[in-house]
Amino acid sequence: MRRTPKLILLILLLVCPLKLWSQDAMPVVASLDKSIDAIDSLARYGEIQDTLAMPLVTLPRNFQQTKENQLIDSLGILAPFWDKIRQVKRKKSNAILRVLHVGDSHIRGHILPRTAGDSLQLAVERLTYTDMGINGATCETFSTPEHISDIKAERPDLLILSFGTNESHSRGYNPMRHYQQMDTFIRMIRTAMPGVPILMTTPPGAFQGRWSNSPNPRNAIAVQTIHRFAHDNGLAVWDMYTIVGGARRASLNWRNAKMIRPDGVHFTVEGYVLQGMLLYQAIVKAYNDYVGYY
Repeated sequence: MRRTPKLILLILLLVCPLKLWSQDAMPVVASLDKSIDAIDSLARYGEIQDTLAMPLVTLPRNFQQTKENQLIDSLGILAPFWDKIRQVKRKKSNAILRVLHVGDSHIRGHILPRTAGDSLQLAVERLTYTDMGINGATCETFSTPEHISDIKAERPDLLILSFGTNESHSRGYNPMRHYQQMDTFIRMIRTAMPGVPILMTTPPGAFQGRWSNSPNPRNAIAVQTIHRFAHDNGLAVWDMYTIVGGARRASLNWRNAKMIRPDGVHFTVEGYVLQGMLLYQAIVKAYNDYVGYY
């Protein structure tokens, strides 16, 4: 009987260390790195909940030389607007978000902006999307105190400007004059509405004239001028022209898909709907990218 306790003790000494050594030692305090990872994971989970559903938008199969649909905003000029969307998504703000889309006949026709706007309104509560367009307009058309006052009255949280088609329609198009016209317009806007985020868009593409088979070569120059101006002045750009095929294919792609009208400038309902959905997709992608990084 006296040997039994010794035998049990010997067994415990042999077995227990094996069980202890087969496991990782439990730290006295939690690992700092793992704690940070856990916090980051929670933050990322919250960010995922802030994202918007990415719409599936496909270009016609016969579109060639297309590019990725994205906004260019290297300086983060649109960040204040993205933050406002996130606050609304998190139910931390009851503010009404206002988007104003100003432009030429492509906007005056309402289909493009309302397609983008209706989709954005469904995705973001408490958001309005208003369009203000004039047939035949250039950015110079809106460079008057009256038009600036009308724009300011809308109190936009995001201002989208869509010009370039009419500037480049004339054979006497001058990129320097175009640049100066944009400079005057933007200066007037910034004086009236300091700090308003501005998104410029490029023309969708056009032909030289009615029934013409030759794409308007000045479109490409106007697009380059818009890019240069936006870069020089810290503005965001959505380059639809390059996205749908650029100088070589944009106009031809629209015609081959039967989405451009005989005048070679304006588009069918299907064409404008596609343009509106592409704009909406680009906005959603840019917002989701911002949420993911910040």
